[in-house]
Amino acid sequence: MKTGTIKFFNATKGYGFITDDATGGEVFLHITGLIDQPVNSGDKVTFDVSEGRKGLNAVNVKKA
Repeated sequence: MKTGTIKFFNATKGYGFITDDATGGEVFLHITGLIDQPVNSGDKVTFDVSEGRKGLNAVNVKKA
């Protein structure tokens, strides 16, 4: 499991981005990948990564 911080999340549109603590890269987050809701910018989370249609997606996202 990876760890990171919610960089941005728009609950109305249902998506955002997580900054990966290990790599510093951004991973796309869709609302369907959330286990704990709601999440806000700045929240620490744990997550897995899955290959999506347009790149990597965060899945199994839980607040740390």
